[in-house]
Amino acid sequence: MKPLIDNEERLTWIFGSSRSGSTWLLRMLSDFERVVPIDDPHLGHHLGVWRPIPLAWAAAEEPPEKLTTLLELKAEEPGYFFADRYRESWWEPLRTLICSRFEAQAEGVPGAGRRAPVYVVKEPGSHAAPLLLDLFPSSKVVFLLRDGRDVVDSWLDGYRDGSWAIPGGAFPVSEKGRVPLIRWLSAVWVVRSRAVQRAFDSLPPESRLLVRYETLREQTADTLRAVCAMLGLGAEHAAEVAERHRFERVPARQRGPRREVRAASPGSWRENLSPAEQEAMHEALGPALEEFGYASDAREPAVAAR
Repeated sequence: MKPLIDNEERLTWIFGSSRSGSTWLLRMLSDFERVVPIDDPHLGHHLGVWRPIPLAWAAAEEPPEKLTTLLELKAEEPGYFFADRYRESWWEPLRTLICSRFEAQAEGVPGAGRRAPVYVVKEPGSHAAPLLLDLFPSSKVVFLLRDGRDVVDSWLDGYRDGSWAIPGGAFPVSEKGRVPLIRWLSAVWVVRSRAVQRAFDSLPPESRLLVRYETLREQTADTLRAVCAMLGLGAEHAAEVAERHRFERVPARQRGPRREVRAASPGSWRENLSPAEQEAMHEALGPALEEFGYASDAREPAVAAR
């Protein structure tokens, strides 16, 4: 079997914001033969460290005007490890490291070695998508896009005492901390979505697919067939896989508030966020909502019920 580094067209990234259904999509794709699922390697969080740090959204007098990464700020500084001037020294070793790590995981996937495996990587640090596609220009991308307001709402639920996200580094947010957290999460959605869009646009049509969460929810089997077609997978069992992983089939005790599988209800931010929180969110999301095809007019809920 040829190594992945020489066959990077067998590498597909699921890029987009976390809390957009990426875990659900990866689990469905994992049911297809030859797929090696790589769940949350967090390459983007190592290669794209945020600047300013999230604390700035609570500690500064005004929310920071721009969210960026060390990779962008320090690229011209010779002491920075990933400095542009030393690119030739770290580029190929980094490619080799990533491929070797993915291949090591493939060894534990039953049946992956019988035919050329298809690596599907769910990368939550998707703000590093342009760099990762520079490293692997022949790889493919599924851009999983969800309304930023639902993403923020879903993450806020994760920052509650006893939620699924606490063991992974989240924390119970205080009432006064909700608005700064909303502004931070909104800024992250904007930066990530735009970064993925740049990476997406760099690929030929046959190597990229835009999947909206809302469409995946309503037309799961058809959307799954489209993803499989791009990956070169047989999709004859798509309907069966979609039914097996349908939200309503998740046991009631394993879904709902504070659970990783939460609501699957687009637009629930209207009921879950107060008017002041919605206003802060829309200010932070700005024109990016309409830029990505989401109307930003209906903002006022009746009563917020968290």
